[in-house]
Amino acid sequence: MDGNGRWARQRGLPRTAGHREGVKSVRAVVEESVRRGIEVVTLFAFSSENWRRPRVEVNVLMELFMSALRTEARRLHENGIRLRILGERSAFPEKLQRRIAEVEALTAQNTRLYLQVAANYGGRWDIVQAARRLALEVQAGRLDPSQIDEHCLAERLSFADLPEPDLFIRTGGEQRLSNFILWQSAYSELYFSHLFWPDFDAAAYGEALDDYARRQRRFGLTGEQVEDRRLTLVDACVG
Repeated sequence: MDGNGRWARQRGLPRTAGHREGVKSVRAVVEESVRRGIEVVTLFAFSSENWRRPRVEVNVLMELFMSALRTEARRLHENGIRLRILGERSAFPEKLQRRIAEVEALTAQNTRLYLQVAANYGGRWDIVQAARRLALEVQAGRLDPSQIDEHCLAERLSFADLPEPDLFIRTGGEQRLSNFILWQSAYSELYFSHLFWPDFDAAAYGEALDDYARRQRRFGLTGEQVEDRRLTLVDACVG
């Protein structure tokens, strides 16, 4: 969700105003996701590198996080949305950690939409913590190094219980991953929007989804192989 600061600067406002405005776009994307029947949405709210930003901005982001959890929890629950926070949460104030746990517990049984918010998260951190888990299991004698493969490591990453993301959207005009779910996005379709995040509304989100729907996902196959498989599935369904 990139471009909050630049959105504010264009309007002669402090960067923090852009972050506050960006909350509206979060709500719009979540509501559109529910309307379209999307099952999982993951939002990159605060990276492990964002601690380097000015202290005032970091404090405002923490306050916004706390405020959103307080004001949106009931609405999420009533709409059947399950919330999960990804990342190293021990760096957050204890009050925020408690609130995260409360909202996760409140919404734990909801199934309409799985909403994940990555906070103090980094793709490299995720891979390192998975590797550390493997090392501890080897050290404890529960795992032989020869058993370690891609599947073994992937099982220890964040949200290993959910499908890998189909579509990766970045707003703000930048065209890079910026250390977001690196392993899980190996085969994600990438979509870059020139819009700053506060301007990314339901219509813009819909354009991204429509663009994705027109793409052919090959996963290493040729286009002809993918088409042959599609026709085979169609024939099987008709038969």
